[in-house]
Amino acid sequence: MNIYQQALSFKQKYPKTIAWRIKAHSKIAQMHINPDEEVKYAFVAQKNAHSYEIFRTFVIVITDKRIIVAQKRLLFGYLFISITPEMYNDISIIMGILWGKVCIDTVKEVVMLSNIEKEALPEIETAISQTMMKIKEESTS
Repeated sequence: MNIYQQALSFKQKYPKTIAWRIKAHSKIAQMHINPDEEVKYAFVAQKNAHSYEIFRTFVIVITDKRIIVAQKRLLFGYLFISITPEMYNDISIIMGILWGKVCIDTVKEVVMLSNIEKEALPEIETAISQTMMKIKEESTS
């Protein structure tokens, strides 16, 4: 299953999550997947700190090697963030009245993902935590 299909499946499963242009964002993420990487999980969210900012949709992909955050800009260009295990610190989940937030703390910044349907938060946290713990375990053994 490719990234677009996984992201679309997530959006269909959690329709209250605010997301636009999923196909365009998925193409950027797919372009940066290395041949030796396996996509484990993909979801959509807004990359911002406030729930009233609804125009910064990103596709977030968890692979067996890293976390990818990708957005195709409206007119030209794109934004791509790669969070490798050595940069990853921890994850925080914040549940509000209507939506939830996932905060991925890295060495350099906190990646704040918002406007996610509340019911999706445990699934996202599990996917990120299990993958990062497994990668870190494998790198220490």
